[in-house]
Amino acid sequence: MKKTIWAPWRIEYILGDKEAGCFLCEMFAAENDRDNLLLKRGKTCAVVMNRYPYTSGHLMVAPYRHLEHLREMTPEERLEMTNLTIDAVEVLKAELKPDGLNLGYNLGAAAGAGLKDHIHQHIVPRWTGDTNFMPVLSGTRVMPQALMEQYDVLFPLFN
Repeated sequence: MKKTIWAPWRIEYILGDKEAGCFLCEMFAAENDRDNLLLKRGKTCAVVMNRYPYTSGHLMVAPYRHLEHLREMTPEERLEMTNLTIDAVEVLKAELKPDGLNLGYNLGAAAGAGLKDHIHQHIVPRWTGDTNFMPVLSGTRVMPQALMEQYDVLFPLFN
């Protein structure tokens, strides 16, 4: 049986006007980590919450440097991205108790990259039955926790 993850609320981001520049670079340069949903600053990379999540707890890990291709990352950046991804997986498993997780990169616009020129790793918690009828029939998503509330729960687990 083929399953589809439905996230119709993301259309707001997809069709919305895009600001010039890179929202990740702007986020990393800013000091208001809570407002930007930035959970953990490492030496070369950071963990952030996705503002337009596929599911609750959808996180991203990205290098501070604005890089389009994996090959452009230094060994130090690659190692830290991997280590922060492992940390994020463990935090999500402990706190949100998902039945599984999807990890991956969207490389290029055709692959679904909303931000195609700043590499980032997605970490998407999944629960059995999370592709239910609500978004399909009514365009309504069921998010059990508001973004800022979830940030306040996850932030201390990363720091």
